[in-house]
Amino acid sequence: MTDVAVVGFAQAPNVRATRGTTNGVEMLVPIFREVLADTGLAKEDIGFWCSGSSDYLAGRAFSFIAAVDAIGAFPPINESHVEMDAAWALYEAWVKIRTGEVDTALVYGFGKSSAGDLRRTLALQLDPYSVAPLWPDSVSIAGLQARLGLDAGDWTERDMAAVAARSRAAATENPRAQVSGSVDAEDLLGAPYIADPLRAHDCAPISDGAAVVVLASADRAREIRERPAWITGLEHRVESGSLGSRDLRRSASTTAAARAAGADGVEVAELHAPFTHQEILLRRAIGLDDSVAINPSGGALCGNPMFAAGLARIGEAAARVMDGRAGRVLAHATSGPALQQNLVCVMEGRS
Repeated sequence: MTDVAVVGFAQAPNVRATRGTTNGVEMLVPIFREVLADTGLAKEDIGFWCSGSSDYLAGRAFSFIAAVDAIGAFPPINESHVEMDAAWALYEAWVKIRTGEVDTALVYGFGKSSAGDLRRTLALQLDPYSVAPLWPDSVSIAGLQARLGLDAGDWTERDMAAVAARSRAAATENPRAQVSGSVDAEDLLGAPYIADPLRAHDCAPISDGAAVVVLASADRAREIRERPAWITGLEHRVESGSLGSRDLRRSASTTAAARAAGADGVEVAELHAPFTHQEILLRRAIGLDDSVAINPSGGALCGNPMFAAGLARIGEAAARVMDGRAGRVLAHATSGPALQQNLVCVMEGRS
């Protein structure tokens, strides 16, 4: 099977709200144009298009079909969709290229979280019999997870605040970030709780946004990009949807995916951690030490467009390989409540 590489990445600005429709077209058209121009490809050069989004978030059936308007009516395309973060759409496209069906693929994800009550909407992904009818919101569930770790001594509120401060400082170099700036961790600890023990800085902001990644087979990748980001490992794992049947202080699925993907020796890791304590948890699950630069883009804590933030982590990590800033990187994406499903992608540059 052929090797596969990331050869292009673009993302829309992460913002609190856009005036566009919930199908993402207004966000997608500019970044499609940007990534095609950057790679030198035309629409007819793309062998496969795959997207990630959610009808629940959009509030309309088959919202991903309306998003195809951003591609255009001609030429005819080979298209698919996943009802989750577009990092899993990238996995589908990766398989498509690995098996030789196509030699290029464009993957995109979009989400307009401002269109409704996000914390309430995400309750619909919970166990439909015993949990979802109680309508526990996503931040409160994360608060339960954070409290378990605090009480067990896995992390402290000061550790969590330090994650937020570092992420915001890193995001000052990211023009697409929604939240950035220099702030002292001790000052953050004086803020009120919004879901004890979580404060506002512990939670990713509600964001509208979109991201796009272009993949290519070995021969095509070398034609398109001088230094492609070669995917050396790509794995995802899932745990029970029942919150009471798994240890929320651990992420067994992340550990298994990282082990299968070969996560050792990375210099940079982009972790899809919508809450500060989850970054700490993920670092331990993957086995990342202090020598690894974590979320140099600012991560999801500085911009978290639903169904695009995980794909953006892959794109951000790949960009550091493509421009020569790193030799071997890791990207992580999550979906579901309290880190239920996790994907790990390892990429590297080659001479």
